[in-house]
Amino acid sequence: MNYSLDPSPSDLEDDSIYIDVQQGGDRLDRWLSDHLPEFSRARLQKLIEQGQVWVNDAPCTSKKQAVQAGDRITVTIPEVEPLDLSPEAIPLDILYEDEHLIILNKAAGMVVHPAPGHPRGTLVNALLAHCPNLPGIGGVQRPGIVHRLDKDTTGAIAVAKTDLALQHLQAQFKTKTARREYLAVVHGSPSADQGTVDQPIGRNVSDRHKMGIVPEDRGGRRAVTHWSVVERLGNYSLLQFQLETGRTHQIRVHAAFLGYPVVGDPVYSSNRSIGVKLSGQALHAERLRLQHPVTQEWIEAIAPLPQSLITLIEVLRRRQP
Repeated sequence: MNYSLDPSPSDLEDDSIYIDVQQGGDRLDRWLSDHLPEFSRARLQKLIEQGQVWVNDAPCTSKKQAVQAGDRITVTIPEVEPLDLSPEAIPLDILYEDEHLIILNKAAGMVVHPAPGHPRGTLVNALLAHCPNLPGIGGVQRPGIVHRLDKDTTGAIAVAKTDLALQHLQAQFKTKTARREYLAVVHGSPSADQGTVDQPIGRNVSDRHKMGIVPEDRGGRRAVTHWSVVERLGNYSLLQFQLETGRTHQIRVHAAFLGYPVVGDPVYSSNRSIGVKLSGQALHAERLRLQHPVTQEWIEAIAPLPQSLITLIEVLRRRQP
């Protein structure tokens, strides 16, 4: 890979990016994210942690290091390892598909990409069987993945089939051109009909398996969720959520912050029984609207509610006086 904003030709290597800083002042990971939009901020942070980012001929291991005008930054991109994943003939609920992208209705219990404890049976394994040319699009373990859904969250998820589509779709999520709407049954009934939560989310300091409201100066990242009441169901409510950002567990964390945790959420609610068997938290990505990466036409995919969520809503309706 040869890429430079102002390179010295003799310095270039096949797997390095060289950038001469014209204007500094920001922390390293943010500055790199702004100047290298083809890489996610998480990927750049990982490269920093691995010692693959050098500032003025010295390795930098802190993503918070301030960038100064005149700095020379070198980013080394390690060679991509061969994709070691097995295609699996797992049925897919396809909402939209062409040669550039595919939008699926993900089932509850399905992990999006392989991770420790989930090496098989993931959405990626299923996609590799359905799309043989997918390996290498977007990373070793996440080919074509544009955004994620939690394991037990159902609904619409987009996957790119080409590098061009991947970059275009990722840019839409970053610039908020793509819109995502979710439905969730929550405990309680908000006094207002709608509102917005603007609270930063980060890793919970006391439990690394959880996310929480964490100030930005302590590592939290800005997270904005818009919500509105669709239907009041006695001591429960059906809410619609619109994401302005896409942090891990964002809706679940913000719903709990409001005092109305998602029903069936084993992490952020009391997980008390409501008499209806659920396959996961009662959270569903109902609608995904984005621009086609080639034709620029708008695509709107609507994922039908899973039967467990339909049953839950019907049961709660019958329980009302």
